[in-house]
Amino acid sequence: MHNKSVAQLIAGLRAKHFSSVELTRCFLDRIGSLDPQLNSFISVTEDTALAAAAAADQRLADGTAAELTGVPIAHKDIFCTQGIRTSCGSRMLDNFVPPYDATLIKRFDELGAITLGKTNMDEFAMGSSNENSYYGPVRNPWNTDLVPGGSSGGSAAAVAALLAPAATGTDTGGSIRQPAAFCGITGLKPTYGRVSRLGMVAFASSLDQAGPMAHTAEDCALLLNAMAGHDPLDSTSSPEPTQDYTAQLDNKLDGLRIGLPSEYFGDGLDAATGERIDAALQQLEAQGATLVEVSLPNSQLTIPTYYVIAPAEASTNLSRFDGVRYGHRCTDPVDLHDLYTRTRGEGFGDEVKRRILVGTYALSAGYYDAYYKKAQQVRRLIQQDFMRCFEQVDVIAGPTTPGPAFSLGAKSDDPVAMYLEDVYTLAVNLAGLPGMSVPAGFVDDKPVGLQLIGQHFDEARLLNVAHQYQQVSDWHLRQPAAMTGGAA
Repeated sequence: MHNKSVAQLIAGLRAKHFSSVELTRCFLDRIGSLDPQLNSFISVTEDTALAAAAAADQRLADGTAAELTGVPIAHKDIFCTQGIRTSCGSRMLDNFVPPYDATLIKRFDELGAITLGKTNMDEFAMGSSNENSYYGPVRNPWNTDLVPGGSSGGSAAAVAALLAPAATGTDTGGSIRQPAAFCGITGLKPTYGRVSRLGMVAFASSLDQAGPMAHTAEDCALLLNAMAGHDPLDSTSSPEPTQDYTAQLDNKLDGLRIGLPSEYFGDGLDAATGERIDAALQQLEAQGATLVEVSLPNSQLTIPTYYVIAPAEASTNLSRFDGVRYGHRCTDPVDLHDLYTRTRGEGFGDEVKRRILVGTYALSAGYYDAYYKKAQQVRRLIQQDFMRCFEQVDVIAGPTTPGPAFSLGAKSDDPVAMYLEDVYTLAVNLAGLPGMSVPAGFVDDKPVGLQLIGQHFDEARLLNVAHQYQQVSDWHLRQPAAMTGGAA
């Protein structure tokens, strides 16, 4: 059961080949057996999962089941879950148990999906390697000496290791797509506002977006059907109508125009990774697509622009963690200043402190216009580059990352080198566009990903392109040898 896709699990539950309780037990056993090697989960909710599975079996029996009823999934530990710890990978929230569910969690629960647990992540979603977690680093299932990517590395590793058939993640600058590429799975970052942010602990409010992570584009479409939609309680949620994201999966690619930005295929791209991306593009061309060279002239400005805007917004959002209302609190503070400084000094890790300092500086008196305002102006130029490209093409394609996964510890002492890992993903968030990573092969036995970028609210087309590619390739079906055993 553990090696089936979400679509296959839905069919199996309907055909009564197995029950939701049996299915959930299978994944819980695999987590117990294999996750000590990976550290992909922070919390495993065994009792509530089995109770929810029993209720799902009753819904399946009496004919009131929704599409995802009985299907187990894992959630990134950034989404508030009523009665279940939500830590954001930080000591600051190690003891935080929310009194409510995030809208995304509520939607999955209402459909009868089963929550297996909460996955590990870089602290407050700040990182590209999942080494910044208070609970220790996550390891890549393909090679446990490698990082899984971040910040949704726990979700990516859990899916790749077949500990969960699918998971949720969040993407502020590539945090769904980059770990999906490193772990050889499919991950979708929807258009900003497509999925509610209510109950998703904020990092950078104008950039954060939740999305699905699974083995196939079809599975991501099934999860997006559950996640997408307007939330009147979230002012950043878009009223744009949703659709059935599985409806266009089988459309042929004849006449599709795929833009290839020259800036994405230059010196910064690992040669072997570039060869795998070229091979994937040739397969899309063989399916009827036309490859068109385009340019994103301001792409070299994405890293400095992002690393002004995101830390500035993080500085504002993280100011709420003060030791007064919830979360970590230092012992025996002598006064309010001591309470604030020691609570934050103890509760936040190094990368979070680094970004708070940068963001506070960028927003400080005398520097706002020079840094934050200027970065927002450049952000508009980056978005306009994409809009001009979409006058010529339907989707944009290129590598998800400059190369495959790197070794644990290889870049943890060099923040700039770590930030460069996101060079191809950041612009998508700055422009608010949908993007996804699709498995496109291996380099030295390490997965690499093809990135697809679409126009606003054009997730269905991206999923169609990815699905059609997966009909003529099998990279998404490959499984880490060390993780294929365990409970069946």
